[in-house]
Amino acid sequence: MPRKRAKKLSTKRTRKRTKLLPHRELVILTGLSGSGKLSALKTFEDLGYYSVDNLPLELVPRFADLVRQSNEIERAALVVDVREGIRLDEFPHLLKRVRRVLPTRVLFLEASDEALLRRFSETRRPHPLGRNDTVVKSIKAERKRLDPIRNVADIVLDTTKFTVHDLRAHINAQFERNDNETNLTISSNSFGFKNGVPAEADLVFDVRFLPNPHFVPEFRKLTGRHPSVAKYVRDFPQTTQFLDKTTDMLKFLLPHYIKEGKSYLTVAFGCTGGQHRSVFIAEEMRKRLTAAGYRVKTSHRDMPR
Repeated sequence: MPRKRAKKLSTKRTRKRTKLLPHRELVILTGLSGSGKLSALKTFEDLGYYSVDNLPLELVPRFADLVRQSNEIERAALVVDVREGIRLDEFPHLLKRVRRVLPTRVLFLEASDEALLRRFSETRRPHPLGRNDTVVKSIKAERKRLDPIRNVADIVLDTTKFTVHDLRAHINAQFERNDNETNLTISSNSFGFKNGVPAEADLVFDVRFLPNPHFVPEFRKLTGRHPSVAKYVRDFPQTTQFLDKTTDMLKFLLPHYIKEGKSYLTVAFGCTGGQHRSVFIAEEMRKRLTAAGYRVKTSHRDMPR
């Protein structure tokens, strides 16, 4: 009898611990070779994710089930990439199976051919598809092979202009746990339209209607963070009107995003070069939303460093 009683009490304690564990999640990290997957995986590990590199595709559903049942693992991240070969065609079907077991997000990293070529040259590492073809041909073949995964990705992140620190900041902004009432992280970003719209942007605002500090000689080499440039842009009445109306709109939208369970939101402001107007507006929006009680980070993709 004593043994049976002890076993029963132990079961109760286990159930209690499981009930208190936070919401579980699996992140599948994938993308092109050279786009930063290893650095990204290290960032997830630092965020407290149980991290696994190159898990065979057929073991992913079993791994998700283990995470779901574990009393110790709350969040996990694993890498799936081109090393899986032709089995990658099965990924969309497998993802549906995994999501029935555990909430799962897919993060796909990519970069321009030029950036990937430069990175392979700098590291002097061969492309995973082998040495028989040139790196250029291997990159093109890899893009085609990874199409089934990219098409079902929740987040596509272009790391062409990223440093390791930029990549880390983006992942932290979107996946870092927030223990406040709202589990929403907002990224207020700037960019230049001449370099394209960021793939990760949820909301995009074009601020090219504002007068351009680039045409003021003393401002040309400065950025929107400089007090003189900030004052120049702020002094136009349309700037204040835009900030007020956009802030009101975001304050209306954000509670609805939170209600729908959205955990991250990227708001991108674009000007021509991404150096003056968009930088000022992104920084100003961060201040306004922070004052409203939201957690906000900034990133300036095209601002000169």
